[in-house]
Amino acid sequence: MFKLNKKIVCKDGFTMSVQAGETQYCHPRETGAERYTEVEIGFPNRSEDLLLEFAEDSDKPTETVYPYVPAPVVTLVIAKHGGMIEGELPAGIPCLRA
Repeated sequence: MFKLNKKIVCKDGFTMSVQAGETQYCHPRETGAERYTEVEIGFPNRSEDLLLEFAEDSDKPTETVYPYVPAPVVTLVIAKHGGMIEGELPAGIPCLRA
């Protein structure tokens, strides 16, 4: 059974969903991989310039999915927002904890 990761919450209040598995836009596209190189981000609570190029609908940056976002970009976004204070990341994505 597929389990969704808990939403990422950063120190400055930025939030986003970061998912990976056989039904998400990620690489590898399988559930339970040891390491993901690209993941799906969804519905951040505010626009984030580092993610916009990946947005399915860049006119609605908080109401869209961001497919195949490289893992290093996810790490940069989290660091930019002061580190992660709660939530879960897919396997193999390092992050700065606040």
